[in-house]
Amino acid sequence: RWWALVSTLAVAALSLPLWTRFTAGTAAFQFVELRPWIPGLNLHYHLGVDGISVLLVLLTTLVMPLCVLCSWRYIQARVREFMVCLLVMEAAMIGVFCALDFILFFLFWEAMLIPMALLIGVWGGPRRIYASLKFFIYTMAGSVFLLVAILALGLHAGTFSIPELMGVHYTRGFQCWVFLAFFLSFAIKVPMFPFHTWLPAAHVEAPTAGSVILASILLKMGTYGFLRFALPITPYATHVFMPYVMGLSVLAIVYGGLTALAQGDLKKMVAYSSVGHMGFATLGIFTLTAAGVQGAVLQMVNHGVTTGALFICVGIIYERLHSRELDAAAGLGRQMPVFAGFLGVFCLSSMAFPGMNSFVGEFLVLVGGFAVSRPLTVCAIPGVVLAAAYMLRLLQRVAYGSPRNPDHGGVPDLSAREILTLAPLLFFVFWIGLHPGPILRVMDASVRHVLEQ
Repeated sequence: RWWALVSTLAVAALSLPLWTRFTAGTAAFQFVELRPWIPGLNLHYHLGVDGISVLLVLLTTLVMPLCVLCSWRYIQARVREFMVCLLVMEAAMIGVFCALDFILFFLFWEAMLIPMALLIGVWGGPRRIYASLKFFIYTMAGSVFLLVAILALGLHAGTFSIPELMGVHYTRGFQCWVFLAFFLSFAIKVPMFPFHTWLPAAHVEAPTAGSVILASILLKMGTYGFLRFALPITPYATHVFMPYVMGLSVLAIVYGGLTALAQGDLKKMVAYSSVGHMGFATLGIFTLTAAGVQGAVLQMVNHGVTTGALFICVGIIYERLHSRELDAAAGLGRQMPVFAGFLGVFCLSSMAFPGMNSFVGEFLVLVGGFAVSRPLTVCAIPGVVLAAAYMLRLLQRVAYGSPRNPDHGGVPDLSAREILTLAPLLFFVFWIGLHPGPILRVMDASVRHVLEQ
């Protein structure tokens, strides 16, 4: 536990210069590493970050120490192996966001699957094998389409360098086929409706750290794929399929909200809320406007902060009550006032309350959406109302309870370790909500460059 915590904290500290030394105002890749890898196939070990990927790398390095902390007491069996899986996951996830060679990207993309499947299948709940297999099969199926698209692009252009592939002209028919392969792979990872069915099972059965990694980082890889590959490499196909993807995004927003509202299991409620929140991210990307794409990137970061925090809160409840049912947790806030305060902030953030991080992202997405299609964007508004409904229901029941609450006498409030786990996420909820300017400046040039391409 201590070695894993020290390792993840060291990586977090070493990632800070990515923020402090990043040059805003340019779309060029920075901190580039380029070494020959397999010269016979023209493959290179090529890494770098721009204004979009740097934010996701920093999100990853922030979240991983918190995953170690929230597993401190939760994981009692095979602790060493569990921590090894977390560290391998961190390496692979950072690699995905930094890779500038397509084969290297695919190597990191696939490397994430094994430790994540192990986290669910070994340390998960009663139906962990079913959830692990479902997660693995779905994501492997998507990876097959991604590999086909990568090989088609590499054979067509004679290179697997991502920056070079962005500058090659492709025929319209070729773009459409490549886009469809990209779409199937990334839509499963997001996950978009109707490719989302692996997500609730994986979230419910995964340990707390597994749920946090899934929600905070893994789901972002689908939206990152759309931004990094689909938009700049297949621009014609993006315009062709843009209204269909926007329609699926609006469906995801409304469906995710309705399904979350119907849940009595806290983990399922937060899992289905992710479907709706990530629907806002894909909606913003495919508005193809600066405001919409900026809102989508910000929503990716915000979702990682807020939903990761909510899963940690659910894990704290489960450790004390050994139940994730909303009825079992009713009135818990009276015995745990500090916990209720943290939960209240994260619930308000999830429903995009003004002054908090999610409000800025959703506002920008809706601005971009109204600029492109007012009728379609109006259809997404009920998703905002539904988010308020299920989050306020959760907060009201847990913090204040009902006339017939279970007996929570003797349940301890948050420990110093648990406060330390939630405090950084609380800070980012308000910092991004009240002062989003620095993040928007970092991504602005990269977002505009993607839209120009």
